[in-house]
Amino acid sequence: MSSNAQFNYITAGAETTADEVDLFLNHMLQQLSNDERVTPLCIWGTHGIGKTQMVEAFANKNNCKFSYIAPAQFEEMGDLIGLPTKKDEEYTAFLPPQWVPTEEGPGILLIDDVNRADDRILRGIMQLLQNHELVSWSLPKKWMMVLTANPDGGDYSVTPMDNAMLTRMSHVTFAFDVKVWSKWAENAGIDSRGISFVLTYPEIINNKRTTPRSLVQFFELIKNIKDLKKDAKLLKILAESNLDKESAVAFMNFVNLDMEQLISSDEILNAKDFKTVQKNLKELVDQTPPRLDILAVIIIRLTNFLLIQKDKLDKVQFENLKKFILLPFIPNDLRLSMAQDLVNSKRPDLMGLYAVPEIGKLILNKM
Repeated sequence: MSSNAQFNYITAGAETTADEVDLFLNHMLQQLSNDERVTPLCIWGTHGIGKTQMVEAFANKNNCKFSYIAPAQFEEMGDLIGLPTKKDEEYTAFLPPQWVPTEEGPGILLIDDVNRADDRILRGIMQLLQNHELVSWSLPKKWMMVLTANPDGGDYSVTPMDNAMLTRMSHVTFAFDVKVWSKWAENAGIDSRGISFVLTYPEIINNKRTTPRSLVQFFELIKNIKDLKKDAKLLKILAESNLDKESAVAFMNFVNLDMEQLISSDEILNAKDFKTVQKNLKELVDQTPPRLDILAVIIIRLTNFLLIQKDKLDKVQFENLKKFILLPFIPNDLRLSMAQDLVNSKRPDLMGLYAVPEIGKLILNKM
């Protein structure tokens, strides 16, 4: 068990990123394919960091059937086991609730915010976690259970789970990682200005008003506003309606400094004259003090862009990528991190970076 000193938060399991949770879920899915019964997984984490969306996205990506319940909405055991009815006028049977899956999997039953449920409901779920069935219904073959929970011992209104329940599950604690989030955001089509903002000011994620969830809500509201400066009054209202005061001010400053107009990945890769790109990048970075934070944002966004796109790089794009990585004003640690992320993708066109002497030597010396 671990705890957060500020709030005395109590969680369970290893601290993981979204990529590592994905790895765990893939392992569970492999067990399902072997007709094994899979131990349920509980994902702990603070509010608004994307636990629910992460599980649903995993199900969609892997063509898994998906069923969702929020037991905090259950008022009585009938919501969990179903309602009694007469069977052939001989005995009483239960009709399972509508949400109970009936088709063979692979599938995921997501029990969301489990420890927001009443203690009586939690005790009722224990048999389901242990035996994958209740008195009235059973999970079909090749279904697994994933639960989410907010930390105990802090400022969340949750019901403590005792060891008898905790030991029926595996546990991980999901921690926000800005690089992993930005990769997801690029793939999900989140407003590019918002992604750049979060990468520039990752410290705004404070788990109070400003969370990944509230930021995405805000970015959805501004995506159709082309000129943020021109609509500054509306922008301020939208920001303060979703974020805390400090984060809203930070975004307004971000816009006023024209930082939302950072050089795009497309501009870098498809430049007809890379010298112009190099000049613009140097002017952007070469300030007092040097704005390496801006350069880091551009590098992460370019890396994400390359990792999620399916089309192979053409000769011009690969040449521009090579020139970008070898820009003399990029620090070696940023250069190395980008090159490693790209070649680790195992995509043939990106692994071609090994053949560039300066890049190949840099990567191999750090292995």
